[in-house]
Amino acid sequence: MFQILRLTSKYLIASIIMLCFWGCSLKKQLAEADKLYTDGAYYKVEKKYKKLQRKIPKTDKKLKSDVFYRIGQCNRLLFNMKTAEKAYTQAIKLNYSDSMIYLNMAKVYQVLGNYTAATKNYERFLKKNPVSKEAIDGLIASEKAKELLKTPSRYKTGIANEFNDKKSSDFSPAFVGDNGESIVITTNRSKSKKQKMSDITGKLNFDLYTVNKNSAGKWEKPKFITELNSSEDDGTASFTSDGKTVYFTRCLAEAGQNRGGVIMKSTRSGGEWTEPQEVKLFNDSSITAAHPAISPDGNTLYFVSDIKNGFGNKDIYKSEHTDGIWSVPENLGDKINTSGNEMFPYFSQNGTLYFSSDGHQGFGGLDIFEAKKDSAGSWQVTNMLSPINSQYDDFGITFRGTQNSGYFSSNRDNNRAFDKIYYFEQPELVYALEGKVTDENSMPLSDAIVKVVGNDGSIIKQRAKKDGSYRVKLNKNVNYVMLASNRGNLNSSGDVSTLGLTDSKTYIKNFKLPSISKPVKMENVFYEFGKWELTKESETELNNLVKLLNDNPNITIELSAHTDSVGSDASNLELSQRRAQSVVNHLIKAGIAADRLTSKGYGKSHPVEVDKTLAAKYRFLKEGDVLNAQHVVTLTKEQQEICNQINRRTEFRVLRTTYNLY
Repeated sequence: MFQILRLTSKYLIASIIMLCFWGCSLKKQLAEADKLYTDGAYYKVEKKYKKLQRKIPKTDKKLKSDVFYRIGQCNRLLFNMKTAEKAYTQAIKLNYSDSMIYLNMAKVYQVLGNYTAATKNYERFLKKNPVSKEAIDGLIASEKAKELLKTPSRYKTGIANEFNDKKSSDFSPAFVGDNGESIVITTNRSKSKKQKMSDITGKLNFDLYTVNKNSAGKWEKPKFITELNSSEDDGTASFTSDGKTVYFTRCLAEAGQNRGGVIMKSTRSGGEWTEPQEVKLFNDSSITAAHPAISPDGNTLYFVSDIKNGFGNKDIYKSEHTDGIWSVPENLGDKINTSGNEMFPYFSQNGTLYFSSDGHQGFGGLDIFEAKKDSAGSWQVTNMLSPINSQYDDFGITFRGTQNSGYFSSNRDNNRAFDKIYYFEQPELVYALEGKVTDENSMPLSDAIVKVVGNDGSIIKQRAKKDGSYRVKLNKNVNYVMLASNRGNLNSSGDVSTLGLTDSKTYIKNFKLPSISKPVKMENVFYEFGKWELTKESETELNNLVKLLNDNPNITIELSAHTDSVGSDASNLELSQRRAQSVVNHLIKAGIAADRLTSKGYGKSHPVEVDKTLAAKYRFLKEGDVLNAQHVVTLTKEQQEICNQINRRTEFRVLRTTYNLY
């Protein structure tokens, strides 16, 4: 028994020693991992944390939750949002104590497009941090994201396959000069087996490649720029308008430690780039400067820095170049910079500043914004909306000279979070007026003239084509009046406006020009049965006649009414006269001068003579048939009723074309 107790005690002591050794080893490994985390080696340390969390006893919930939180942080910063969500969820289940987890979880949900969950987590964070501007801005952005998605911009976007490699990230396209014939991209595509792997991303370091257009206007294959690249991360370039000077970011590493970014400059001479030199913007070499954007005149450099006392994590600054010296960097202020990250500035030829931000109201991740100065010199910032922006990271925009087209970067639409280059273009706003000019029987008038006059002073005259069609291009924010005319026909007018339109629009306006020399049937004038009172259904046709008389102020007309052959001559004559007078009375009441109007009832004395239009509509009729009583009685009852209906009509014909001219 004593021997057994001795042996048990021996094993117990050994177990305690091993436990202490294991505990010390775990603490050491966690300390090493934490150091990598602090240095920003997220890809490398994320794998290490995953292994270590399995070794942590279930009873040590606090340590386990801390590690899960850092796994979440690593994946969020590497843009592995679904993995980050799972890790944060585990940390919360283990009662992770720091409320920052809710802020970061909200950001993850925004990128995943779950705005309801994002709102909930922002609110949880704000309960303990009620004055956090970052959380307040995020909450507002999350609540308004769905609304923004419903109001897309007019831009059209799509993947720019000519710049992208399937197995790499490609981003921050930059035109070399203003001609749009050459572009430089940042990419980590495989060039050789000697390329370094980044501890931050776990992917190959980035390099600058150039892409040129050939004589056929097609983009050639990207080429490695030997003179500009190093063994470190190089990328995010910006060129002066003449394409002869480039600024770009280089991320430095010493003894395995990330030193942050610096801005490099190189000039082109004889077709080759000079050895890049660092642009000294800060006296302190530990301060990061990255993402340069040079103004078109080459005198102002915009860039990103995480220097202390800014508005957020990363802010945009500018420095002026005077007498060969860069001025002390100036923060662009709180209209541009927020409590979040402002990155990837770009200054266009027309003086607009573009940048990406996760602090301004957007969809989640980085959105691209445009900033213009108002008359007071204050920046006015606007989200570029979808489809340029999404809930993913959208950044690194560049414009083709002064055109409203170019390229940008995004990590949308792929499961591996690769950055890809997309094109964008804003179709030209096109406003047009088109239609046909015909006579009263819908026959085209090929010699008709359409005249369009705008209140901007523009005057357009166009002759109709053989089929009577016309098309006129209109200007933006202009009121127009138009007039269609043709020899032997009455005129017809109209109006159209492009005021306030935000999208392209084509107006359809067909003109019917009645003949001056023959009677014109009014298709939709109706009377009470057996009476002469006009029905309400007649108003549209009568209003059209009022307009026609106003469009042709020098004509006088006869209004005539006709009946079918049923009934006595006297009764039909009286009924038709009263009906014609009813139309005249209506026109006078509408403002037409009485001396321009004559009423005439013809009863059944003027039966219709069938023309091409009627013959085409009714197969039992032939062109030249006269629908008098003798002809109608030879038809079937159904055909007789059709003929009687044709005969019951109201017409007008022009009497004079010189009213008030002499």
